Amino acid sequence: MKKALVCGAGGFIGGHLVARLKSEGYWVRGVDIKENEYRETTADDFLVLDLRSERNVRVAFDGGFDEVYQLAADMGGAGYIFTGEHDADVMHNSAMINLNVAKVASKCEKMPVVFYSSSACMYPEHNQMNPDNPNCAEDSAYPADPDSEYGWEKLFSERLYLSYHRNYGLPVRIARFHNIFGPYGSWNNGKEKAPAAICRKVAEASEGGEVEVWGDGLQTRSFLYVDECLEGVRRLVQSDCTDPVNIGSDEMVSINQLVDIACKVGEKTVVKNHVPGPEGVRGRNSDNTFIEKSIGWKPETKLIDGIRKTYEWIKTQVEFANA
Repeated sequence: MKKALVCGAGGFIGGHLVARLKSEGYWVRGVDIKENEYRETTADDFLVLDLRSERNVRVAFDGGFDEVYQLAADMGGAGYIFTGEHDADVMHNSAMINLNVAKVASKCEKMPVVFYSSSACMYPEHNQMNPDNPNCAEDSAYPADPDSEYGWEKLFSERLYLSYHRNYGLPVRIARFHNIFGPYGSWNNGKEKAPAAICRKVAEASEGGEVEVWGDGLQTRSFLYVDECLEGVRRLVQSDCTDPVNIGSDEMVSINQLVDIACKVGEKTVVKNHVPGPEGVRGRNSDNTFIEKSIGWKPETKLIDGIRKTYEWIKTQVEFANA
């Protein structure tokens, strides 16, 4: 039986990943600074540990693993990442975790395959100014110019893991996630991302009521349903590809269109109230040319289908909170 360690198992993607690995017959240890708020873990073992401590990382690695999935990070949606108020914590906390994981993994008697979840936020801001034609191909990463400290840390940690691969032979796989969404994640705590925030706002709105949209709503993004993300991750880990790859959807929509999709799913009509707020880059869309060529992966779930599943879960949370 293969063994996997999931760092960040108390988070949104990590919680889904634990369930996916268990369904494939893995023995799974989850580790996080907190337990999952929205679902009971299916991990065989779950440790509550602060991975900013190298000692705690050594405890997490105890027993040896075939695969390590490093998703632990200090992160959130635009309201958390782009205000600048959390920059020092975001950079320090995430960098410490990655420095510890890379070091401990490289010293294992049998080095595991280490998967690192990077982010599309590491792409240069100047390539994402046109909402209709952003450039997020993997080879566009340099010259580097991320639009946030969160993106700079992701880029640093990519280089960290690749350095350990070159110098110590650590097997690494790196994915640049593009706006992963789905149920069982943050939806009302200030760290939620756009799909969850929009679904919540629409679910809370009355028929004909207002929904706040940050900025003019013309900024574009692509959003990938979490199950598709996990399929991409698993295929990447099982491949021999060590180059960073995009894992995202290429179904680009504006934020205004995202609101319209949520309204269609929720069967509501709302008025968009555009207000000042953190917007990030003007355009971002996953370029899947390289990953499709390298490992044969491309997403199949349409945005509206993923929003439908997410909206139903968030609607239930809203109703429960208001009961």
